[in-house]
Amino acid sequence: MQTERFEREYQVISTDGRKRILQSGSIHYPRATPEMWPDIIEKAKEGGLDVIETYVFWNYHEPVKGQYYFEGRFDLVKFVKTVHEAGLFVHLRIGPYACAEWNYGGFPLWLHFIPDIQFRTTNGPYQAEMELFLAKIVNLMKEENLFASQGGPIILAQVENEYGNVEWAYGVGGELYVKWAAETALSFNTTVPWVMCAQDDAPDPIINTCNGFYCDEFTPNSPSKPKMWTENYPGWFLAFGYPVPYRPVEDLAFAVARFFEKGGTFQNYYMYFGGTNFGRTAGGPLVATSYDYDAPIDEYGFIRQPKWGHLRDLHMAIKQCEEYLVNADPTHQSLGINLEADVYYKTPDDCAAFLSNYGSALDSNVTFNGKSYFLPAWSVSILPDCKNVIFNTAKVVAQKSVGDATTFVESEFSLSNSSWSWYVEKVGVWSNDSFTATTLVEQINTTKDTSDFLWYTTRIEVDEKKDAFLLIQSLGHAALVFLNKKALAFGYGYHDDASFNISRKISLEQGNNTLDIISMMIGLQNYGPWFDIMGAGLYSVTLADLKNAKQDISSNEWTYQVGTEGESLGLDKTDAANSSIWTHGTELPTNQSLIWYKSTFIAPEGKGPLSLNLGSMGKGEAWVNGQSIGRYWSTYLSPSTGCTDNCDYRGTYNAQKCQKKCGQPAQILYHIPRTWVHPGENLVVLHEELGGDPSKISVLTRTGQKVCGHVSEDDPIPVELWKPNSDSSSQSPQLRLTCDQGWKISSVGFASFGNPKGDCGAGFTQGSCHIDVLSIVEQVCIGKEKCWVPVSTAILGNLCPEVAKTLAIEALCTA
Repeated sequence: MQTERFEREYQVISTDGRKRILQSGSIHYPRATPEMWPDIIEKAKEGGLDVIETYVFWNYHEPVKGQYYFEGRFDLVKFVKTVHEAGLFVHLRIGPYACAEWNYGGFPLWLHFIPDIQFRTTNGPYQAEMELFLAKIVNLMKEENLFASQGGPIILAQVENEYGNVEWAYGVGGELYVKWAAETALSFNTTVPWVMCAQDDAPDPIINTCNGFYCDEFTPNSPSKPKMWTENYPGWFLAFGYPVPYRPVEDLAFAVARFFEKGGTFQNYYMYFGGTNFGRTAGGPLVATSYDYDAPIDEYGFIRQPKWGHLRDLHMAIKQCEEYLVNADPTHQSLGINLEADVYYKTPDDCAAFLSNYGSALDSNVTFNGKSYFLPAWSVSILPDCKNVIFNTAKVVAQKSVGDATTFVESEFSLSNSSWSWYVEKVGVWSNDSFTATTLVEQINTTKDTSDFLWYTTRIEVDEKKDAFLLIQSLGHAALVFLNKKALAFGYGYHDDASFNISRKISLEQGNNTLDIISMMIGLQNYGPWFDIMGAGLYSVTLADLKNAKQDISSNEWTYQVGTEGESLGLDKTDAANSSIWTHGTELPTNQSLIWYKSTFIAPEGKGPLSLNLGSMGKGEAWVNGQSIGRYWSTYLSPSTGCTDNCDYRGTYNAQKCQKKCGQPAQILYHIPRTWVHPGENLVVLHEELGGDPSKISVLTRTGQKVCGHVSEDDPIPVELWKPNSDSSSQSPQLRLTCDQGWKISSVGFASFGNPKGDCGAGFTQGSCHIDVLSIVEQVCIGKEKCWVPVSTAILGNLCPEVAKTLAIEALCTA
């Protein structure tokens, strides 16, 4: 792929002298394994993407000041080269602030401890470190010849990230910082344009770009800048204690089509593949381990249908209009209330058009160029020749997959009760490297993020046995309380507000009573003004007797211990698997707090990803062969109301509009990359903080998938079959089925041509008009990875000519 230059001409992006409309998708290299990258990138290319967009993650690339790491999942150069090998471009969002629902927004915590530092404002210590890291990444890319002018794939770079959303909080220092960041980026002479997203005051020539669910009304701050959309959300991120958000593909396609209808040149799905927050990489507070994002490619690398297929068709339809979009401004025509056309003319007789119904309630028939067109509510039709509709955003003809990434089956080698060993943590101080203070210390400054845990221990002395009320107030994120080494209470916050209180009536024994509180972090804050100085941990502990006389024990002598004993012993490491410290017996302790478990499993055959079902556990972290697959929290249930599995796509979308799995955990399945397991026994270690039953967990895999579709006679022909100046009426629509993961269609469970009832997933049934086409479909599809079945009465029959017919098929893909 030649990428010799990249420039902006007349608000349009050009590569190699060719004006382009570019479709992009975010894939974050650490959220997958290097072995997964090629397949994910190839699926993105097949889905119609031109560009892969990624952040750069400073905290893992420079974990210690001056010491750099670019290996494994963090091999940035390898990732960029993998994208290049696939024939795609790269948008490198260096930042170095990322947000990304990533721990501390991607900042290394050592930055926080530099004297007099203030993040993301005019501040000498911060600016010096930011410039050093920017230079490190830019020079690394130059050394590897990865910028477009060097023949590489990088055509865009980003400095800072969504600073315009918080700039108000930094005053004049923020305004000056924006100018400095822009000047610093330009000084590196990358020869590719720099962008600032969500930054209306980005100085020339930095391109300010749009982030949001819709960007059709966005206008750059200079007429010389292209209209670019750097974050288009196909769903939303997941947090513990919240329902699972999703976005209907009809609305997503509508947003994209409207953007290009209104002069857009570049749009990026954030995310196109979300992946997994392995280890302690998830941001906070309480961002979940799954970063699936309802993206076109799911967390495990499977194609999500119909989202992937419908967007692929959209991209092809827009590409059919590219020559018009890059060479003309749109001519606007009103077609009625909430109805309009935007037409791009090459000559008075040669044009491409977008017809829009942006009303959320009423379908309409409109007249355009003397011809009638049907426009469903909240939809856009694309006419690359101003005559033929080749795509409508509300008309989904792409196949569907029955189920999703949770459609796993249990391995026959599931973990059993007899195979478990355990180690019970010591409550409170467990080593000599503890320290004391007569105040409550802030957690992050104390642990320096070396652990999620900080023990607070003090003594309460009373003259006689008595009852009292204990009130604990915390900045977040969770805490487990022990009185005299017995578990007493658990408290926790929310993603939107991590602070919480714990109030309990307690019984104190005469003499000394020991109060041990383990404060827990679930991801460092990653977003907001001054987020870097937001604290965590306890800030007040008081006692009140039954007459409400209060005693503030916050200034008691407190003993502090960073981390847990099990962490210190390295129980998560494979080296400790055979240690005599583990207990093995017939009575497996369950529902016990602060306990470590270990067992083994034999991986099921195949090459596909695995999943660990932790639905029977409480809260903790899990490792497979020494690799952390992330934090889990199965007992934190989302609210029981507010969900729907069939959200109406019409009308403005927001992250709370479409949610599912109310009253359930955010997730119970945790991704085990196939490359993290090996033949023979594989080690599983759990650090359970609250209590659970490990005998009920299981290892899962996928051995196939159901695929289905329904296409009508009056649907458009496949977009890729449409040719300019051709008579599409002579061609028939097609029902297309494709298997993922190299599987093949092994059986057809349903095939009917007529007026079948039902839908994919819910099940099809025969209608009053039924033509049995099972044998035809089997002949075309069985044994193949993909098949196309023409939706044509000439081929399938016409027993009931008065009925407008639909073809419905459900099939099974297996290895």
